[in-house]
Amino acid sequence: MLYRLILSFLTAFLLTYLIIPSIINIAKVKKLTDEPDERRSHKKSIPTLGGIGIFAGVVFSIVLWTPFNVFGDLQYILCAFIMIFLIGSKDDIIPLTPYKKMLGLILVSGILVFKANVRITSFYGIFFIEELPYFWSILISLFTILVIVNAFNLIDGINALGASLGILIATTYGAWFYLADQVVLSIISFALVGSLIAFLKFNLTPAKIFMGDTGSLLIGVICSILTISFIELSYREPNPLYKIIAPPAVAIGILFVPLFDMLRVFFVRIFSGKSPFAADRQHIHHLMLEAGLNHLQATGVLIAVNALVLFTVVESQAIGNLLLLILIIGFGLVLTGVLLFIKKTKSPVSDDTI
Repeated sequence: MLYRLILSFLTAFLLTYLIIPSIINIAKVKKLTDEPDERRSHKKSIPTLGGIGIFAGVVFSIVLWTPFNVFGDLQYILCAFIMIFLIGSKDDIIPLTPYKKMLGLILVSGILVFKANVRITSFYGIFFIEELPYFWSILISLFTILVIVNAFNLIDGINALGASLGILIATTYGAWFYLADQVVLSIISFALVGSLIAFLKFNLTPAKIFMGDTGSLLIGVICSILTISFIELSYREPNPLYKIIAPPAVAIGILFVPLFDMLRVFFVRIFSGKSPFAADRQHIHHLMLEAGLNHLQATGVLIAVNALVLFTVVESQAIGNLLLLILIIGFGLVLTGVLLFIKKTKSPVSDDTI
């Protein structure tokens, strides 16, 4: 199994690395670029179709190296990937209305839940709830997928952040799935890691290309599949070395930065009397830029924070889901308070040229 993971990683890396320069050239010729404005963190036109390279590397690698005899529900997962590719590429070229985009994401979520059986079946004792009735299992699974996908779509706001978070999260899940002998999920994880590492070569400051919605939505869909599968499989893992005692809280810790940032921004907007979907510069990476960090420094800090939370929840899972969730929320609130304090006491510094 290990050689398949290595080959899936290398295949995705090489394909993405080789085709992105062509994508950059085509995007520049056809003027498929993201223009700077008051909400953007870049100062010049940048191609936005990097997600096409990520998609190509991931899907080609998965199809090439997944053993046919264990293909199972992977065909439906690939259908969801194709749908998310169509939604994302359309939005990158000609922006979709939020309503149409959400309808597309609901369709993708439905394919995963109803056809691929990517579904949460238990709360594992949170609020004293164990097994979920089928109806509630469907609703909560759809909601979870939509939340994770949108969280990654929103967090991709500065150089290397979305890809770096995807690498950290997919590597964590991929390692656990490998130990738990889940070959398909491991291949998906490491194919994504390979593509994202190749993409980073072109996304580090000064960025030559952005992943766009095609990339961020694909990362979100893959991470939602990995997260729900992790929650469902980890609690039932027969090997005590790999069994997770509090899978929902651990999964939230693994996804800490994108999930906390999305929820925090939504609450800030609502309390300010704005729509939770209104665009602004309230995201945590914007606060870090305004506090004086450049793009790569902000990305590095946020990756370190996510890794710290991930390590903490894994090591502290014995305290149970509820206490872990309180610990995660408390840490996020403290982090936000520190950033706001720094922002108020330090004059804004201009962003990097990217």
